[in-house]
Amino acid sequence: MTSRAATEHRYEKLTWPEINDAVDLQKVCIIPCGAVEQHGPHLPLDVDLVCPGGIAHGAGRALASKILVLPTLQYGYTGHVMDFPGTINTHYETFIRQVIDVTQSLAYHGFKKIILLNGHGSNMPNLDLAARRTNLETDAECTVIAWWNLLTVDKTFLPSWRESKFPGGCSHACELETSLYLYLDEDNVRKDLIKAGTISFNNEDSAYNWVDLFGAGPATVISWTSSYSDSGVLGDAAKATKEKGERAYIEAVKQLCGYVNYFQPRPKDVRKSFQRHAPSFRIPWDQRSIDE
Repeated sequence: MTSRAATEHRYEKLTWPEINDAVDLQKVCIIPCGAVEQHGPHLPLDVDLVCPGGIAHGAGRALASKILVLPTLQYGYTGHVMDFPGTINTHYETFIRQVIDVTQSLAYHGFKKIILLNGHGSNMPNLDLAARRTNLETDAECTVIAWWNLLTVDKTFLPSWRESKFPGGCSHACELETSLYLYLDEDNVRKDLIKAGTISFNNEDSAYNWVDLFGAGPATVISWTSSYSDSGVLGDAAKATKEKGERAYIEAVKQLCGYVNYFQPRPKDVRKSFQRHAPSFRIPWDQRSIDE
């Protein structure tokens, strides 16, 4: 009898014996990482949960034999957005520790390939550190992908898709996030409240201090969101459509599947030691024994 692990992409729907089967199948674990955060007057607080979760499960359905999608990590690092009601912040140390707790658990059970699929921009430096620590402190390999960056793999996609100005038109609750949310959960978009918003410092026309989902200046100052936005909308949400959302979803799922197909069979890079004399003690974060 074929194990359900071969066809079920939802981690939490497996039993513990089926998890053993999923490990034998060398499945790649995808952890959607989001936040509960304001997204202007027209989008709900769960945008950063719905978007990465939707894309992760889309890839899981398309490539169930290779993917396990874990429950979305709900709370992210959003301290700078607390001037907008509804936002829930997790201290960055708590957030990083939670992510590492999950990746270490997966590695302990035998999963060796892990993807952190991010849906919230300010999670990125924290997830980068969590992935690096996972790679040093376990024998698994962990990588971070912001879902919107999947749209940059095919260099022809964004130029054919985007209508908002660069930089700034796609930043937060913008053309991109609003479009994808319209596709994934249209009924919960307050369509009558969709309106573009600007990032005040982007209007300074500085070569140094600007931001967009797809780039930032070399010295961009990211402080309290309320200091550069009155609505919480950062970008041209008015250019969003459900059809654009569908195109973005299909492209992101396609590229995430492409990455899994590359990542799963890729041999792990081999660590080497260049000390002339073998170290006499183990670095605290090094999971390798000094006797190896």
